[in-house]
Amino acid sequence: MSIDRFMEFKRGATGAKRHTLLPDPERRKRRYTVISVDDHVVEPPDTFEGRIPAKFLDRAPRVIDTDDGGQAWLYDGNILPNVGFNATVGRPFEESDYDPTRFEHMRRGAWDVHARLADMDLDGTWASLNFPSFLAGFGGARLQMTTSDADLAFAVFRAYNQWHLEGWAGAAPQRFIPCQLPWLLDPEVGAQEVRRNAELGFRAITFPEAPDRLGLPSLFTTHWDPIMRACAETGTVVCAHTGSAGSLPATAPDAPMAVTGILFGTYAVAPTVDFLYSFIPVRFPDIKIVMSEGGIGWVVGLKDRLEHSLSRSQPEMRQRWAEAGIRPLEALERNFWFCALDNPSSFVTADRIGIDRILLEVDYPHADSTWPDSQAVFETSLARLDAEATRRISWQNASELFRFEVPEAVQNNPDGY
Repeated sequence: MSIDRFMEFKRGATGAKRHTLLPDPERRKRRYTVISVDDHVVEPPDTFEGRIPAKFLDRAPRVIDTDDGGQAWLYDGNILPNVGFNATVGRPFEESDYDPTRFEHMRRGAWDVHARLADMDLDGTWASLNFPSFLAGFGGARLQMTTSDADLAFAVFRAYNQWHLEGWAGAAPQRFIPCQLPWLLDPEVGAQEVRRNAELGFRAITFPEAPDRLGLPSLFTTHWDPIMRACAETGTVVCAHTGSAGSLPATAPDAPMAVTGILFGTYAVAPTVDFLYSFIPVRFPDIKIVMSEGGIGWVVGLKDRLEHSLSRSQPEMRQRWAEAGIRPLEALERNFWFCALDNPSSFVTADRIGIDRILLEVDYPHADSTWPDSQAVFETSLARLDAEATRRISWQNASELFRFEVPEAVQNNPDGY
């Protein structure tokens, strides 16, 4: 969804404009050790402080007060109109909308790392991977494409990644999986940044699931190969978050925002097929791709469709896969992982999806987050699975994929920390 489309929805929203913050919930009993591979951080006002070269200070992103009583980011003369996109956990559901527009209207854990850790403890989430929010865009493109000054954009990009590693994940290295923004304006430079960041400790990268929607080359070119090669060689996991290309496939132009929310997970199907048929997993067989916030209910249908379609493809496409020595379904099963939020019915097909391919997400601080009841939600979802499958899905798959160690004491006693 573009900024313009977002603002149309925002202007037409009928939700309440109160900003009620509910009292802290009681700490939930922890049945599972949980790694959430999809949460978000609302970038705090001090994100760039002390990290921007002096010559760019007057144009770097900073928070300003707006005439309507809200707050916004000002970046190189451009106003980015929302500081807390959908950060509505801890508010009554009837107040959920695409505000809040001020930091004090959000639960503090949305943007304060110490408050976030406290909220993770209340919910029973041991560790978390955090995507950017509205300022950067889920795939980092907004920081690079809002300004025409590439040097400024690069300085801001570097500063953001430094803040994420040091100021956010660095506050509790056992609890946060560092996830970097990609440099999209030059893939060779982007690849150098991936390698540099891997040495610094980043385990993942958020990459736009459909870069062509940003006016950049599509996945079907070889344009992105330097970045993909660097990710494969460093073990950096490519996280393709739904909506990270800055837009979502539209239904009717006048469809309510609820339609987008309902269909959000289904939008992961198309970029999964794009990644597959771009032959990126063929050129880079060690690459690891996570379809973030995409749900898992569609995966078995896609598996069936991949086999059906290959047998009926044009001879040239069948020949290309034959020369690759792997079928699309095999590449999907080797190179892709999928994320479950609140998908209890989909776990009936967990064996067909692949027990070792399913990850959990909490999506804090967004309106559809399972916080503070994630443990109860996951108990319903995982009820049909045995202890080994439950262990793998709740934390072990993520631990192995992101090379993120979980202390043995936490593995054995999730309610004890």
